[in-house]
Amino acid sequence: MAVPIILDFTLQQGDFTLQLQERIEAQVVVLFGPSGAGKTSVLEAVAGLRKPQCGVIKIGDTTLFDSNREVDLPSSGRHVGYVPQDLVLFPHLNVKGNILYGVGSGSGQEIDQVVGLLELGDVLDRDIEALSGGERQRVALARALMVSPAVLLLDEPLTALDADLRSRILPYLERIRDELATPMVYVSHDPSEIRALADAVIVLAAGRAVRSGPDLDLITPA
Repeated sequence: MAVPIILDFTLQQGDFTLQLQERIEAQVVVLFGPSGAGKTSVLEAVAGLRKPQCGVIKIGDTTLFDSNREVDLPSSGRHVGYVPQDLVLFPHLNVKGNILYGVGSGSGQEIDQVVGLLELGDVLDRDIEALSGGERQRVALARALMVSPAVLLLDEPLTALDADLRSRILPYLERIRDELATPMVYVSHDPSEIRALADAVIVLAAGRAVRSGPDLDLITPA
């Protein structure tokens, strides 16, 4: 189900300025563009890891940031699932410990549902070092989903995987989209990946959106 997503803010980082004025309705929005365009900074702003100078960030009915109303939810209170490029799994914890890391006693996804969705039941007791690249990616996704996120932020989740592993992980992302109906903001450089998952795209260059909308042909060069 499509949700309204507002990314209307200015974020200054040294000499780089990220300035968006995007209001789009979608379930999966892909951020597309060259390195240094500001894609990861958008995810970090949504996650509460970087604070814009001004503007609004809103996912569905939840306002995460609004400078005029002095709203700036802490990252821990945004109910955001974030899977960065480096995954940040904990080697001293097994798979189950990693999945449950950071999940408090409050509401969240049931682990059985998430483990079943991502087919991790056979590896729950394994050490992280014993996992394949695809299994590690699924563990990172499972941990992000355990907080019942209002939005799932994915920073090039398949880039480090070979073509075979990418083709095996992509269906799990489609299941998250279809079975959990979790909104996603997704960074990718792969047109085939984008076409499989997205229903809208924002093309970034030098901190600005140069094209945006539901037409996935926007990912082709202008």
